[in-house]
Amino acid sequence: MGRENTHTVIFQPGDIVCQGIPHGASLLRVALLEGVHINASCGGTGTCGKCKVEIPEGQYEGGRSAKLSEEEFKADLRLACRVKVMGDLTVIIPEESRMGDSVALTHERRPGPGRVLSPQDLEQLVTGWSVDPVVKKFAVALKPPDAANNINDLDRLKLGLKSQHGIEAASVAFRVIRDLPEALRAQDWSATATTVETARGSKVIQVTPGDRTGEDYSIVLDVGTTSIYAQLLDLNEGKTLAQSSEYNGQISYGEDVITRIVHSQRPGGRKQLQEAVVSTISQVVEKVLDKGGVDRCQISHMVAAGNTTMTHLLTDVNPKFIRIAPYTPAATFLPPVRADELGIDVCDHVHLYTFPCVSSYVGGDIVSGIIGSGVFQTDKITLYIDIGTNGEAVVGNSEWLVATSCSAGPAFEGGGIRHGMRATRGAIEAVQVDPATGEPHILTIAGKKPIGICGSGIIDAVAELLEAGILRQNGKFNEDAAGEWLRTNEDGQWEYVLARQEYTGIGKDIVITEPDIDNLARAKGAVFAGVTTLLNSVGMDLDAVEQVYVAGGFGKYLQVDRAAAIGLFPEMEPEKFTFVGNGSLLGARLVSFSKDMLKAAENVARTMTNIELSDNQFFMDEYMAAMFFPHTNMKWFPRMDGILQNLK
Repeated sequence: MGRENTHTVIFQPGDIVCQGIPHGASLLRVALLEGVHINASCGGTGTCGKCKVEIPEGQYEGGRSAKLSEEEFKADLRLACRVKVMGDLTVIIPEESRMGDSVALTHERRPGPGRVLSPQDLEQLVTGWSVDPVVKKFAVALKPPDAANNINDLDRLKLGLKSQHGIEAASVAFRVIRDLPEALRAQDWSATATTVETARGSKVIQVTPGDRTGEDYSIVLDVGTTSIYAQLLDLNEGKTLAQSSEYNGQISYGEDVITRIVHSQRPGGRKQLQEAVVSTISQVVEKVLDKGGVDRCQISHMVAAGNTTMTHLLTDVNPKFIRIAPYTPAATFLPPVRADELGIDVCDHVHLYTFPCVSSYVGGDIVSGIIGSGVFQTDKITLYIDIGTNGEAVVGNSEWLVATSCSAGPAFEGGGIRHGMRATRGAIEAVQVDPATGEPHILTIAGKKPIGICGSGIIDAVAELLEAGILRQNGKFNEDAAGEWLRTNEDGQWEYVLARQEYTGIGKDIVITEPDIDNLARAKGAVFAGVTTLLNSVGMDLDAVEQVYVAGGFGKYLQVDRAAAIGLFPEMEPEKFTFVGNGSLLGARLVSFSKDMLKAAENVARTMTNIELSDNQFFMDEYMAAMFFPHTNMKWFPRMDGILQNLK
């Protein structure tokens, strides 16, 4: 987004200048993400009426609410959660909307949030490619047979492809020949042939009556352990038409890949897992087709990126030896397979291309992310981190790439958290805690009533509780800080109330519990230990890293300083961080659009080196050290060290 589409907001008291604010941004979200405190108990839905601010000058929209009297409205008072920033603003935070002191900041000014790329920016990460898919549609206008020219329909089609499109000696799938006579004659010998490029040349996989070249679409999938995402692409226009996501139906058989591999070895277990993931895929495919107004038989091909276990289970390949030393998958490069043979509800010509994997625990999703983020093209030493159920990390550049993977668990995607959820509408995405009273102030995605908390919200909450002295470094609540927001539940466990039931969309309190925090500690500890072990294996430390790309569904809501406060990342310069969102889908899109990117993905998979952590003692030592918040070794966390020392 260009500077002409951004604005400056000045908060008073304190003369806090916030620059580069996107046009149309929620004023409450701007404040919370900049570290400026404005009371908000309802998540930004306008129901609590606590986020009153005075706007004496500037351009904005909204702010009126039943929670404001007519006198307050005439006095320029507005609800921050209802205000959209449309130009430069001066905002005065009255005492009733503050923590009670004269300073608007909750603590020292937050560092920059890192770059969150727009869809347009994401498309610029990779250079030197053009829309040239491996599967294409060609219109042919053939002469009907007569007594002087009565060659068979198949050869007539091949000749038409050669003379009109320069396609030499195309082969034709046998099932196409069965209905070829009707397809060619249905519209007076005008037809469209869908072809795929193979090592042996072009192969025709579908023939339809008439010119259907304008109807050329593909579906790309991120087949994650916890969630499955789909996008519908227009191959002619080179753009995304629709997207959707669902929790992976395999979750009912286990939250991590190891549990699912074990289940796959039980009688009928592999079939159950394959059917579960295919059922979820069919759901998200149906949703994107409905949103895009596209018929399933207009789909030319599908591309799926997933970790090695997910790829095996999707394609019904035995994953047994992925978890047994020496950790050998059945294959890292799988040939394309007809999607309908896997049970996916698309027409029978559609083939599914799965991204090549590197090893048992570095899969096609990471290869896809390296392609989609452009790491394979850059000269800079880059650390690429994909934060999900499996925490994967890659370090390198265009000349070399080294990767590793560790099991982080589903906490970052809301799994294993009492009120956890994915980063969708109604999820608590940001949290501030008043250190004097312990009161939480929250922000939800899309300003909807809170119905749960997503990964960025959990990270925010734990970071704020640490800095307020309500949570100890060992992940246990400080009972001396007990107040109306900290309590024990029916199981005798301590929990912290994030949202009262009168403000939630689920009719009960939303809380974060000590077991939730334990799950987060294990997840962030695994990621941090994986990164330090990876860098140690190539003789580097974090100082050598020039840029960090963070992939994961919650990246667009994550603040660098909050992630560093809990020890997920070290305290590095925020400018080094770029959040790319779903890296797996990024690469899948490119491969669907461009055969050159398909070749690049195969090259990355062949040349990337893997570091195995399963029996790595250095990793285990690092993992145990990283189980505290933020860490037992505070050299990478000087800011948090100072805050925590002051609390003692």
